[in-house]
Amino acid sequence: MLERIQAVAAQVGSVVVGKQAQIRLALACLLARGHLLIEDLPGVGKTTLAHALSISLGLQYKRVQFTNDLLPADVVGVTVFDRDKSAFVFHPGPVFSQVLLADEINRASPKTQSSLLEAMEERQVSVEGRAHPLPDPFFVIATQNPQDQIGTFPLPESQLDRFLMCIELGYPDPKSERAILEGQDRRELLETLQPAMTPPQLLEAQALVRQIRCAPPLIDYIQNLLTHSRRSAALAEGLSPRAGLGLIQAARAWALLDGRNHVLPEDVQAVLTAVAGHRLRPARGVASTHRARAELVAELIKAVPVP
Repeated sequence: MLERIQAVAAQVGSVVVGKQAQIRLALACLLARGHLLIEDLPGVGKTTLAHALSISLGLQYKRVQFTNDLLPADVVGVTVFDRDKSAFVFHPGPVFSQVLLADEINRASPKTQSSLLEAMEERQVSVEGRAHPLPDPFFVIATQNPQDQIGTFPLPESQLDRFLMCIELGYPDPKSERAILEGQDRRELLETLQPAMTPPQLLEAQALVRQIRCAPPLIDYIQNLLTHSRRSAALAEGLSPRAGLGLIQAARAWALLDGRNHVLPEDVQAVLTAVAGHRLRPARGVASTHRARAELVAELIKAVPVP
């Protein structure tokens, strides 16, 4: 199984060049059954990474370009009266796929953004009083531009908390950028990709993640991180229990990627910025950049003793 996961990482890395750390975080997020938010400037490969992950994992995906006039029904679907059947018939929206690529999610209105809350948490959508289950596995991989970009709506805390991880890609290093400039077009490369895993294999890998042992001292460490974040004078709000559960699962997935059957403190620290950064709010100012959020997490790691 580890060989298949490594094959996925290698294939995605052939398209998104020089971003092995971000690819590994993204894989850990999906193995932990979490949703992924990719935040960065336009043109650095956010959508390409989402496409490459979907194809390499063998998942059916649909892409929705989020705009300020997008309606909730455009995402979840709508019920329409069918004259031939003399009944109302539900027409599923693009959310009924194994991966929903929500491109530039923060360009949609808060009303449309909130239409994903139930899908992301309960893996179902309710329309006209009826619950419609979503496929399994189901992921939302969303991209967003920085909040200071024109025409963006900040994601509310309830929406941000549904994303297990938030990562950024950043500009490529000179060597990787040279390879991109001299290489094949990224869209053409995506068309050549073949699945390196199947959905049943992905479900099997996710089951393995849940079997990774997290010893009581590690649980204590994670709980201490949560508690300190809530008591810290530097933070306006701390981490929720959902964040703690996500942190445990992400650390287990990180351990699996290393071929281990148990979690180490280093696994928790490796995923902490991606899991906690977008959930923390400083008492003063706004942690709107990845660097600012990373500094908050670094202070949190420094303040809590390692078991």
